Amino acid sequence: MLAILRLGHRIGRDKRVTTHVALTARAFGADKIFLSSKDAGLVRSVRSVVARFGGDFEIEDGVDWKKLVRAWQGTVVHLTMYGLPIGEAVPNIPKGGVLVVVGAEKVPPEIYEMADFNVAVGNQPHSEVAAVAVFLDRLLGGEGVRRVVKGRLTIIPSERGKTVVDSGEYASSRR
Repeated sequence: MLAILRLGHRIGRDKRVTTHVALTARAFGADKIFLSSKDAGLVRSVRSVVARFGGDFEIEDGVDWKKLVRAWQGTVVHLTMYGLPIGEAVPNIPKGGVLVVVGAEKVPPEIYEMADFNVAVGNQPHSEVAAVAVFLDRLLGGEGVRRVVKGRLTIIPSERGKTVVDSGEYASSRR
């Protein structure tokens, strides 16, 4: 499993960014996102996208992040601008069972010690959405965005215009 843990989601302030972290994780090949905060609206929004565009992407909110990280059966990767450069770190990260931790606000210092890898996607402040996208793309060698996901709505690539096929059937999504 390849999952994202979003730490510190603040409902009023981070709703759009956390939604974009979740949708980026889904689009770039992750299987699931865990939210340390409760946000029923965000969960509903992400599940709606999964139902329309397909796939088995899952979202779970209100997760005790310390318990999740300690129990994780695999590798824990914390995305931070203070870590090892992405190009040095990714070749050493096993591909199976990866939990990618990304913060919304200042992350608790203990996550640096709990993580197996602290990885920097650049050493300048930027969006956690970008960090998730670049990291997943590098980790999966571009396979995440190349996979075919069957859903009610399918976007057909075209040089100009928008081609969307609507099968009329909603895909089921796991909860």
